[in-house]
Amino acid sequence: MAVDGGPELVQLLTPEGVLVEHPDFALALDDDEWRTRYEHLVMVRRLDAEATALQRHGELGLWAPCQGQEAAQVGAALAMRPTERIFPTYREHGMAYVRGVDPVTLLGLFRGTTLGGWDPAEHGFNLYTIVIGDQTLHAVGYAMGAQRDGAAEGVLVCFGDGASSQGDVAEAFVYAAVNDAPVVFFCQNNQWAISEPLERQTRIPLFKRAAGYGFPGVRVDGNDVLAVQAVVTAALERARAGRGPTLVEAFTYRMGAHTTSDDPTRYRTTAEGEAWRLKDPIERVRAHIVRSGIADAAWLGEVEQRAEALGEHMRSACRAMPDPAPASMFEHVYADAHPVIDRERQWLVTYLAGFTDAPTAGAGAGVG
Repeated sequence: MAVDGGPELVQLLTPEGVLVEHPDFALALDDDEWRTRYEHLVMVRRLDAEATALQRHGELGLWAPCQGQEAAQVGAALAMRPTERIFPTYREHGMAYVRGVDPVTLLGLFRGTTLGGWDPAEHGFNLYTIVIGDQTLHAVGYAMGAQRDGAAEGVLVCFGDGASSQGDVAEAFVYAAVNDAPVVFFCQNNQWAISEPLERQTRIPLFKRAAGYGFPGVRVDGNDVLAVQAVVTAALERARAGRGPTLVEAFTYRMGAHTTSDDPTRYRTTAEGEAWRLKDPIERVRAHIVRSGIADAAWLGEVEQRAEALGEHMRSACRAMPDPAPASMFEHVYADAHPVIDRERQWLVTYLAGFTDAPTAGAGAGVG
């Protein structure tokens, strides 16, 4: 598996933490902004690690790790205006954090006690979408609505390299292109669609697919928070100006499993993972801010303490959550009562009652 994004890769901060120039993209940060980005990256990795541990301890039914993709998510989210909307998949925990969603709220979804729990309008961050690729159509429709309302705002939608093979994504590309929809398609190419490698999904770099639909595509170093923010900022400016969509391919790597039910050692080599660890998104920012005198050991230690406090907050809050109520999943199928749904719910309630300590809470709730 290649670890080099090729000559088209936009990079502003090398894996060694050295700033480099690019002819088309630039972004200058002051010291406070550098420190903010570093802290965001550290906090996102900590929340991801804590959630993974909670799943291993039986507190969550599932978790989708984002380790290695922190820079792609933080950089893209920071490029957005507060009033602009992000449409995530189920792995954008970094974007959720930047948008002010309490990580505990994310845990409710993966514990099975909520359907999401946060207000998309309040955070400018839609609920997670589990169906692969669906959110691209939702985002294009939302962007077309904003366009018709005369709002000069962009929309960002996330999807992975595997989702790029879905028909919904192709349809979203068509609708966005012919309508000049103000949407940025943000593909986090983490090299693997569960166990399928990138070369089994495409014969050309993903960003080049945009040309066939009539809009530009850009490949950016997805482990470079500075470059991601610069590229997404430019794409959003283009969208706001009425010039249509852009496909941004963030070339990154999923350091962990696809989800906690996956075992990546069955299909990936240790050497591949080690090669990507040398491109770690956090270490390159840390190297830059330490070398530049932007941060010292004392401040870095404070960040680690804040990260540990976040982990403790997540642990205590998660353990205080109610147990999942499996039968409650029927409550939101239809707006009104339905005889088939009622029979299926009663069957599940009866089935669960046959087990000792079965999670039946909420089983008798009415249809909402």
